[in-house]
Amino acid sequence: MQTTGESSTQQQANRQIARAAGIVFLAMAFGQLVGQAAKILTVAQFGTSNALDAYNAANRVSETIYLLVAGGALGSSFIPVFTGLITDRKHKEAWKLASSIINLVTLVLVVLSVLVMVFADGVVAQVLAPGFSPEQQALTARLLRILMPAAVIFGASGLFMGILNSHQHFLLPALAPSLYQVGIILGVLLLAPSMGIMGLAWGTLLGAGLHLLVQLPQVLRLPQRKYELIVGLRNARVREVILLMLPRLLGVAVVQLNFWVNTIIASGMVEGSLTAVTIGFALMLMPQTVIAQATATAALPTFSAQYAQGRLSEMRASLAATLRAVLLLAIPATVGMILLRRPVIAMFYQYGAATAQSTELIAWALLWYTVGLVSHSVYEILARAFYALHDTRTPVAVGVVAMTLNVIFSLGFASLFERWGWMPHGGLALANSLATTIEMVALTWFMARRLQGLELPFILRGTMKSLLAAAGMGAVLLAWLRLSQGWHPILITLAGAGAGLTVYFALAWLLRIEELKGLLGSIKTRLLRR
Repeated sequence: MQTTGESSTQQQANRQIARAAGIVFLAMAFGQLVGQAAKILTVAQFGTSNALDAYNAANRVSETIYLLVAGGALGSSFIPVFTGLITDRKHKEAWKLASSIINLVTLVLVVLSVLVMVFADGVVAQVLAPGFSPEQQALTARLLRILMPAAVIFGASGLFMGILNSHQHFLLPALAPSLYQVGIILGVLLLAPSMGIMGLAWGTLLGAGLHLLVQLPQVLRLPQRKYELIVGLRNARVREVILLMLPRLLGVAVVQLNFWVNTIIASGMVEGSLTAVTIGFALMLMPQTVIAQATATAALPTFSAQYAQGRLSEMRASLAATLRAVLLLAIPATVGMILLRRPVIAMFYQYGAATAQSTELIAWALLWYTVGLVSHSVYEILARAFYALHDTRTPVAVGVVAMTLNVIFSLGFASLFERWGWMPHGGLALANSLATTIEMVALTWFMARRLQGLELPFILRGTMKSLLAAAGMGAVLLAWLRLSQGWHPILITLAGAGAGLTVYFALAWLLRIEELKGLLGSIKTRLLRR
């Protein structure tokens, strides 16, 4: 049984996660809006064309290198160790660690980027997009050479995000992706009219620079900050981060292998298939980002501090509360995205060079990606909890198995869909959803064992109530879609989303979902204070 002090500390930790998640949620929601604006302008300019397929393929390489070295792999290893030092007030050691990691990452990324730029033609023709025509492969290689420096810039920027989050600063790191999208928008509007797809690539590189620069002032204002030009391979903390990173690195590599497999397979499909799966996945990630990634980003420092102080029972309770809150939003997002996918895509993308066929290509991919939205959201929280426990091996081992299945599913479902007369790129999306669901179930089981329980009855009660409310929401949306046939997609989408959310939250209130009452109470308190 918890003492009064422990209960108070746990409540304080939960409130801290909720406050931080609220900040990150709003910033990421804004980022998603800016990102959608960038994608709308891009598709309007280029449609689902071979040129845009080439850009998406080239961008895959720089993104992979960034994620392998400085993205999810390093961040999940660096933040718990850095946070532990900050929590113990060992600021000098913390900044020696940060300096060493920044220098190591920059050095590795520069070497990798130069190698890719030199051998870009072979990378594209032999590995990345063998299904492209020679002309499209040559275009992809030129784009790749422009985009590779972005990986180096993102390396430092990604570490700045981890440093700021460890100090409980979340706003600017969460806004950084918006600035990245602003660079892309500038590339489309100002450069693409005269430079074509090359203008989009230069805008992307500009966006990477903005991603870094927006965080730099706050990093420079951190207390006891001290940068040193050291590598620090003999530093025990640096070696700890590297050792923690290695299993996670394998996991990220396997995930990226799946994206590469999808790129290779889609390069041999009809024009626009690669762009369709890219945009479909990005659309699914919109709610996943603002719901799960925002919460996970806010929760990781708190989980890490709870573990560092030996408060595992509080971490278990915080994790259960966090999962329930994420499910409260992920379930209706899944229902709404599936039912409103066509008007949503038509509203966003069916302009300029994009046609009704473009809408169908993207909607088909989005349908099968959205089936896995809840699994993606729950996975995001569970993975951060494992990283807080300094355990990167378990999620990586599970991820390797799941993503290996994803490759097998991708090949199988693409072939099966084609045999049934369905657009085969939908099979790539279904493979991702099924593999992620398997991964999520396995991680839930392992986390329950690690924390000696996961308060599953508490989580399931909230989930069942959310499902009931979502069923009512779905019925209203189906009736609305029948009524609004032939209407403008903007009206169908906005009115449908408004009606669906109103019904969902009204039913959630009637079903007495505690998280909703807590949210409304927090809003009321803030309004009364003002």
